[in-house]
Amino acid sequence: MQRRTLLHNLLSLPALLVLGACEQGPSFNTTDVTGASYGPALRLKDQHGQVRTLADFRGKVVAIFFGYTNCPDVCPTSLMMLKEALQLMSPAEAERVQVLFVSVDPARDTPERLTMYMNAFDPRFLALTGSDAEIAAVAKEFKVYYEKKGDIAGGRYTIDHSAGCYLFGPDGRARLFARHGETAARVAADLKLLLTQT
Repeated sequence: MQRRTLLHNLLSLPALLVLGACEQGPSFNTTDVTGASYGPALRLKDQHGQVRTLADFRGKVVAIFFGYTNCPDVCPTSLMMLKEALQLMSPAEAERVQVLFVSVDPARDTPERLTMYMNAFDPRFLALTGSDAEIAAVAKEFKVYYEKKGDIAGGRYTIDHSAGCYLFGPDGRARLFARHGETAARVAADLKLLLTQT
């Protein structure tokens, strides 16, 4: 009797493993941060002067990246990766993705400069800015570090800052974090997967 029960349990194991895998949900390439409370404090003006919050983009996947236009490497590399990720998607899929670039350098990143910078990558990308206090509040909520280095008074400085992209699902919830250096193909696959979820 014990041998029959053991045999039955062993034969049932593959089915249970398959069922368990199905219950775990989709497998993402980037880091799952579902449940993190990022986003509520995000209320900044875009490069066109329009106030934006995450609620404006419900139904879309939103990619949020913090940086500044004078960044020599991390920012342009990351924005180019996001541009390439959208190019790996169908036009209909890409239209349902909104990239938001949050400037941590409001003193130098004027609306005009931000417009030129976004257009250099993709005119659909939006740049967000605000006062020093507004930027600090949003960065704190996202646990983003940034600090000016160099001749601050003379305006000749760089900014050390966290690198990575936050991905929000169509329901407005934070879902994934893509570390700097992720490939466009891996991020595109995750964006497509997020678009299938409500």
